[in-house]
Amino acid sequence: MVKLHVGIDDTDSPRTGCTTYIAALLVEKLEKENVTFVEYPKLIRLNPNVPWKTRGNGAVSLTFLCQKDMIEKIKDIVTETVEKNSDIGYPGTDPGVVFLEGEVPEEIEVFARKAITGIVDKEQALKLVEKYGGEARFFEDERGVIGGLAAIGESLDGDHTYELIAYRTPENRGTVRKVDKDSVIAMDRAMHRETFNNFDYEKGRILITPHGPDPVLWGVRGESAEAVVKAHRMLKAYEPIERWVIFKTNQGTDAHLRRVKSISEVKPFHPVIVEGEVSENPKIIPRRHVVFKLSDGTGTIDCAAFEPTGTLRKVAARLQVGDLIEVMGGVKPRTDGKPETINLEKLR
Repeated sequence: MVKLHVGIDDTDSPRTGCTTYIAALLVEKLEKENVTFVEYPKLIRLNPNVPWKTRGNGAVSLTFLCQKDMIEKIKDIVTETVEKNSDIGYPGTDPGVVFLEGEVPEEIEVFARKAITGIVDKEQALKLVEKYGGEARFFEDERGVIGGLAAIGESLDGDHTYELIAYRTPENRGTVRKVDKDSVIAMDRAMHRETFNNFDYEKGRILITPHGPDPVLWGVRGESAEAVVKAHRMLKAYEPIERWVIFKTNQGTDAHLRRVKSISEVKPFHPVIVEGEVSENPKIIPRRHVVFKLSDGTGTIDCAAFEPTGTLRKVAARLQVGDLIEVMGGVKPRTDGKPETINLEKLR
């Protein structure tokens, strides 16, 4: 038996598609080929600040044991499934698939960390695939290979969570999701210590359901596989569920954030953690965004909390000059006369 890793990314577009759904289809198809899965499918959220990120910003990987003489057939099954279920032809959608046999080399693990916390390019990915005897398949541009390789390389041996994703039947996709709001609230109240991001009480909004045309009905995130299954069973939908799959993931772990020693080390498109002193009182600008300046002796940078962040925006508005704080967020580059800015995710 041979251990085979399959990594997939960049299959979706704003109008259709879902990379996790392709993984769900492949789990069923590959089980029919008598493969033995050795871990949960992985869902790896990459750096959310890169300009070319996909809609969901998540790559997936599958790891299983199979007979050596089945590898080429499996590769063809994967390739055909990705091609059939990707929005190939939509501008910026560039599906990529990576196959790798055996144990994951440390160099590929390092690449994965860089893809999550910084910026890497497709040339780096392709060189690593070739160096370690893997295979990359793509249909347009090779960009999807980046996420595919990163999903293989991120072991999730450290902090991780789980997400159970339930999928809609084809006839309901593109219509309003029929999920019982009261069941979501009841589930959250019963499971809030073991799950997260279920319901926004401030806005009265369900958080487990997406809003686009993709096939996802809901995604329940939690600290264990058992917790997300229990939570899923408490939910009520007024439409059928085609299938569901549990993913092991880096969501909710702040894996993308990297601490820098000073503001002078902050780079565009990178998610950072940096300390400093509020050097200019917060200003409320149109659309109710809050902006303040942070300094540390090596430089000064704008920090912005946006209206959808709710409580974070309220906390930012109460800051005063001289407050020592730590901020976390993605760095937006200087554009159209606007200064380089950290778009806040957290502060303390």
